[in-house]
Amino acid sequence: MPASKVRESSRSRDPNQWYTAAVARDGEMAEGPEVELGADWLIITPTYNEHSNLEAFVEATLGNAPRAHILIVDDNSPDGTGALADELAARDGRVRVMHRPSKLGLGTAYNAGFQHGLRGSYRFFFEMDADLSHDPKFLPDFSRELEAGADLVIGSRNVPGGDIVGWGAWRHILSKGGSLYSRLILGITTRDLTSGYKAFTREALQSIFAQRVASNGYSFQIEMTYRALQLGFDVREVPIVFVDRQVGASKMDRTIVLEAVTQVWKLRVQSLLRRRQAR
Repeated sequence: MPASKVRESSRSRDPNQWYTAAVARDGEMAEGPEVELGADWLIITPTYNEHSNLEAFVEATLGNAPRAHILIVDDNSPDGTGALADELAARDGRVRVMHRPSKLGLGTAYNAGFQHGLRGSYRFFFEMDADLSHDPKFLPDFSRELEAGADLVIGSRNVPGGDIVGWGAWRHILSKGGSLYSRLILGITTRDLTSGYKAFTREALQSIFAQRVASNGYSFQIEMTYRALQLGFDVREVPIVFVDRQVGASKMDRTIVLEAVTQVWKLRVQSLLRRRQAR
């Protein structure tokens, strides 16, 4: 029986156009074992050099959400992550793989995964990091909020019960400062705007993508939450304990931080312009 293996095999000059067209083609299918599949959840995890973490991530995630599907979006990792992902998909039909030819950024990876998933029958779409910093044991907390009517659930490090383990002072300042900076500029109260542990309803994603999502790196998380709030969706935060990666290197760099600093101003200006036009 087929375990999905979606391969993106061509480029265009505009990455946004390229990944949308590639997902629409639907790619190849690989053989895998028959399993009982759930139709509700798609958990998307972008990967780049996560060979040492990926198998443990998949096992732990499916252990906590046994009827979910996992979509691994690999950006041609030189350490063999993509090949390992294919092995995991061949073993377990709940695992799907999307291959992209180069490192194109977090935002485009999630966008590609979301667009692919929206062509299926999933109700809920999750973002998780493959580096084991997002503990799957918190997934039931997300599920309860979604079933209670939330449109976007954020795994928050900054609400009571939330915490971060393993970061130095600079990372704490960057994360909390980034959330505070964004909240003040955008005029919203969400405590953890930079969290990458999230869950969306199908309706929320469809509405967000009816607009143009411009961010790619660190600011992608900020933009997705801000657009959900602007559209009137019910956004809730649940506490998580974030544990810094034990293996591999962080993908954070100055370019990603700079994009986040400037993108929040662009979002604010766009919001003000829309309000004026509405008047």
